[in-house]
Amino acid sequence: MFLIVGLGNPGAEYERNRHNIGFMAIDAIAEKYGFPPFKNKYKGLYAEGMIAGEKVALLKPQTYMNESGRSVGEVAKFYKIPTSDMIAFHDELDVAAGKLKIKIGGGAAGHNGLRSMDDWLDNPNYKRVRLGIGHPGDKDRVTGYVLGNFAKADEEWLEKLLPAIAKETPLLIKGNDADFLTNVARATQPPKPKKEKPNEELKAKE
Repeated sequence: MFLIVGLGNPGAEYERNRHNIGFMAIDAIAEKYGFPPFKNKYKGLYAEGMIAGEKVALLKPQTYMNESGRSVGEVAKFYKIPTSDMIAFHDELDVAAGKLKIKIGGGAAGHNGLRSMDDWLDNPNYKRVRLGIGHPGDKDRVTGYVLGNFAKADEEWLEKLLPAIAKETPLLIKGNDADFLTNVARATQPPKPKKEKPNEELKAKE
């Protein structure tokens, strides 16, 4: 079984925070593939379903960000899921808003949710989908920025990004990360401006 985790903070007051984009991705995946309603289990909101012929567990830890690993660790231990079969969606300050990057393993880079997961898992070699939220430009503004809601201007790219992530999730499960990134980027890029056709009347007079 694969485990796909979204990182965020529980509660309505955090729902549209930039820090909660991991939860938003999980909700989009659950909706796309018809998962049953989430249940309160393993210190998180948990649901099981099928994606691309594979059994998949979706998890939104409800322990607050800096204790996310408690919830992830419970699921991993109960189902004996190796980190090679785990995917974590999380916000990333150092990636441009609306862009994605993927890495396997590595440090937490200051992200408390990843740090907690690393502490509770046997090894940190799980796949991390880094969901870019951009950077406020000043490290003193970071906390307020990540715990602030997405701006209205962000909603346009969010409305494209989340369904694209859900649609291409089978590629992540199959390990085809390059095509996942390419397809999501293609689905979220702005449409190219249409070329104007030459004015036939003017052309005839030339």
